[in-house]
Amino acid sequence: MKSNPVATYLSEHFGLSTDNVTLKPIGNGHINTTMLLKSEENALVVQKLNTDVFPNPEHLVENARLIEQHLSEKHDNGEYSLEIIRHVPTIENDFLVECDQGVWRALEFIGGSYSEDVVATISQAQTAANAFGQFALALQDFQADQLHHVIPDFHNLAMRFDAFKKVLVKDSVNRVALCQDDIDFCLAQQSLVEELKQLEGNIPLRPCHNDTKINNMLFCKQSDDAKAVIDLDTCMPGYWLFDFGDMVRTFCSPEQEDSTNLSNVRVREEIFAAIVKGYVEPLQDVITDAEKESFWLGTKVMTFMIGLRFLTDFIDGDNYFATKHANHNLERARNQFALYRDILEKEHTLKAILEINKG
Repeated sequence: MKSNPVATYLSEHFGLSTDNVTLKPIGNGHINTTMLLKSEENALVVQKLNTDVFPNPEHLVENARLIEQHLSEKHDNGEYSLEIIRHVPTIENDFLVECDQGVWRALEFIGGSYSEDVVATISQAQTAANAFGQFALALQDFQADQLHHVIPDFHNLAMRFDAFKKVLVKDSVNRVALCQDDIDFCLAQQSLVEELKQLEGNIPLRPCHNDTKINNMLFCKQSDDAKAVIDLDTCMPGYWLFDFGDMVRTFCSPEQEDSTNLSNVRVREEIFAAIVKGYVEPLQDVITDAEKESFWLGTKVMTFMIGLRFLTDFIDGDNYFATKHANHNLERARNQFALYRDILEKEHTLKAILEINKG
């Protein structure tokens, strides 16, 4: 079998045998290219980093390694039970390698695990939310200002609206006419910016995961228990309302985020309740009342904001998110807007669930 030169090069640098080495895609990430590098004796997860999104990849690695070290200390003290995904150094003791016209890094492969793209059961939702809660608890005494802002203004909705309006004016690939109803809908949601502004100073800045999708939590194949929280690329200072909202966004719908079956895109109330219960339980002794109250805003903002970002990227010519076809980002946007509309329709029910689980 003809060897893959990229696989061979990475194996040489990260200390794997180059005999019968393979390199195969894994995961469904939108930004980085994630592969499983496997030799006869060992396996690593390797990623070709998107340096358009992460122009300073060394900052990404520094952030993740600081968090790895903190979680490892917690683990050694019996205060964090999940496995920790760690960066693997090269034989030259570096953490980044230039190869195939890009920058690569390697992470330990956590075997005996699986991930989900769509939550199937209440138990899955509660287990995953609880894992993200444990992750947040373990980091609540970590100084958030140590972390680089690898993507400045990542969850800044006002900035996202500004970027949206700029691409509308530019309309560089003549797509505005294809989605005018979606554009009008987005512009009608700008009151969310003011709601977020009113929270400033009322809730603490925390070290946050900032990408708590269901597939960023690994389940154990044998027990279905939580095994590890992964993908620390966007760990930055932030607010727990965003991590909570991203769980709602990615756990609650029975459809994947690019599904065009919009009539089935909805919030499953029982899954929402499982998220609240799972996430809050580890945090109950440290979370503030204002943070709990902010979860409703997080539920709205995260679902709407990713839809806005998908639509912005579609109008701009698909320069940010990886796409599989011409309308992929538009379909993703409409999917998220359908979920957001259902969230608004179920406001009374969802707020009641949050209230029940506050105490």
